[in-house]
Amino acid sequence: MIFTEERETRAANLLEVFAARGLMIATAESCTGGLIAGLLTEIAGSSRVVERGFVSYSNAAKNELLGVPTETIEAHGAVSETVVRAMAEGALAQSRAHVAIAVSGVAGPGGGTVAKPVGLVHLACARQRGATVHLERRYGDRGRGEIRLMTIDDALGLLEAAIAEA
Repeated sequence: MIFTEERETRAANLLEVFAARGLMIATAESCTGGLIAGLLTEIAGSSRVVERGFVSYSNAAKNELLGVPTETIEAHGAVSETVVRAMAEGALAQSRAHVAIAVSGVAGPGGGTVAKPVGLVHLACARQRGATVHLERRYGDRGRGEIRLMTIDDALGLLEAAIAEA
């Protein structure tokens, strides 16, 4: 088993509610490298809900796959509220999904700065109807794997909150 039983149960419950409402999800992932989509697709029948996933690890991928303007990335940096919002909205625009989740962060062990330390992650959830929701987390330097898992948990939380508003 790749993921814990608790995470898989949470994902299965989420997918069940999305499926019951006829809603589909897209993911746009940088620091998690596709782990959110991986967790969701670990669940049998997830194809009813998971429309597609984008692993946009590089700035070029954020631009080419999701339409994040290069100028935006240069002005704010890939790990920023502005860019992660654009990633989520781009994933929504480039898919048939009703809800898109996006993440970008500094998972470490290196790459952090004073302004953007290891453990800083920005998450955004865009919906066809409603405003894009942003969440900033500063997990601290807990190790790459732990930061990525904590990001998955917060991404699930944003998707769960989106159900009520989608």
